[in-house]
Amino acid sequence: MIEKSIVKLMQYGLATGLIAREDRRYMVNHILELLKIDAISDEALAQVMEFDGEDKSVVDQLEDILSDICDYAYENGLMEENSIGYRDLFDTKVMGLLVDRPAHVIEKFWQDYREDPVKATDAYYKFSQDTDYIRRYRIRKDMKWVAPTQYGDLDITINLSKPEKDPKAIAAAKLAKQTAYPKCQLCMENEGYAGRLDHPARENHRIIPVTINGSPWGFQYSPYVYYNEHCIVFNSQHVPMKIERATFAKLFDFVKQFPHYFVGSNADLPIVGGSILSHDHFQGGHYEFAMAKAPVEREISFAGFEDVKAGIVKWPMSVIRISGPDTERLIELADKVLAAWRGYTDEAAFIFAETDGEPHNTITPIARKRGDQYELDLVLRNNITTEQHPLGVYHPHAELHHIKKENIGLIEVMGLAVLPARLKGEIEGLCRAIVAGEDLRKDEALAKHADWVDELKKTYTFTADNVEEILKKEIGIVFMKVLEHAGVYKCTEEGRQAFLRFVDSVK
Repeated sequence: MIEKSIVKLMQYGLATGLIAREDRRYMVNHILELLKIDAISDEALAQVMEFDGEDKSVVDQLEDILSDICDYAYENGLMEENSIGYRDLFDTKVMGLLVDRPAHVIEKFWQDYREDPVKATDAYYKFSQDTDYIRRYRIRKDMKWVAPTQYGDLDITINLSKPEKDPKAIAAAKLAKQTAYPKCQLCMENEGYAGRLDHPARENHRIIPVTINGSPWGFQYSPYVYYNEHCIVFNSQHVPMKIERATFAKLFDFVKQFPHYFVGSNADLPIVGGSILSHDHFQGGHYEFAMAKAPVEREISFAGFEDVKAGIVKWPMSVIRISGPDTERLIELADKVLAAWRGYTDEAAFIFAETDGEPHNTITPIARKRGDQYELDLVLRNNITTEQHPLGVYHPHAELHHIKKENIGLIEVMGLAVLPARLKGEIEGLCRAIVAGEDLRKDEALAKHADWVDELKKTYTFTADNVEEILKKEIGIVFMKVLEHAGVYKCTEEGRQAFLRFVDSVK
């Protein structure tokens, strides 16, 4: 049985191009060593040697191949526990044997880049999936749909590809010796790292070094791929996030090198920032979000920058879009907007630059290129909290927490909801309970949705045929409201007047 899995793994490597024909015997021996096997049969080796890589059907079998190898490893004492945490560590070690050394991967990337940046990213994206760094078979499990709203079609995803931590792994991690290496999951030191129960293995991961605004950065894809070619660009040094003039310069420098990609930064304050504020990084990709498609609803101008096109975007969050052919002018204006917003207070609009010495105002910036024009969206953010809204005034309010309670970071800002995995089961439960006429308040998992469903029943007549479609549509509406809550200026006449007061304050 294990010989069959070894043969299939070698065939996978040949079919994807991870290993060359000349590598076959060498790679078989390395796998044998890892699995503590002394020999392989002549018949099995012949199957490897005779495979020409043309049959690509084996590519879709990787999950089963690795599962069989992990089963063998556990049964033969090579894996301490047969749980997801231990299996992920072991199968990454297996895949790491098939992955070329960084120097060769980097050389190939820049060789492709010199021909065409799109060719380089296409090949690197495929490579990152072939190595199982991006686990295709898990990504396919994510639930995704599009929800039409007054602001455009919002993308909704329920992320199921990030494995839940199993109790045994959590317990073992607590007992393990603590280490600060790598400092975080975005550090360059992750490349090739064997991982721990509390830190993912990255033996199958390769990073492309890039120069951003004169300093060394890394370029890689997110292993969870929330959208097409979801990439991460990160500082080679473990330094905290900071939105400043240099941030805008870095964003445009990346876009100039990869003009087919957008790139943006999370804000640099808690609540309105991303999940990792300790390491300076951006996220980008080959995808057009609803916010990028949203039109400018009102043109504005800034004194001294009449050559820069500017406007307020028709979007639930508060977005100033500036564009033009000269990135230096855009950077200069963005810096003025940032400086003005950092210190801006408008009590009538409940905008406070700081309270008790704690700063509240920051910006989520997103850069892209359209034809010969560069574009920068500046999303105004504020993280003030109150007794009524302890998680944030400009954060999803309590009545929406049954769907989305987590921070609204860059990806959500642009119009893609990353919803918690619990919702998959809850949607299934709601479909069943609504059609059966059950009392949701008697179900611990579904009770949080009861008030929402009661309101929906005033509009819809639910049937077994339409209940899921309606719930998905309405989850999209909830996400729209989440974004409206996160907007510092509401899409009302009063809100727009307050927005214009800020615009007028930028000097």
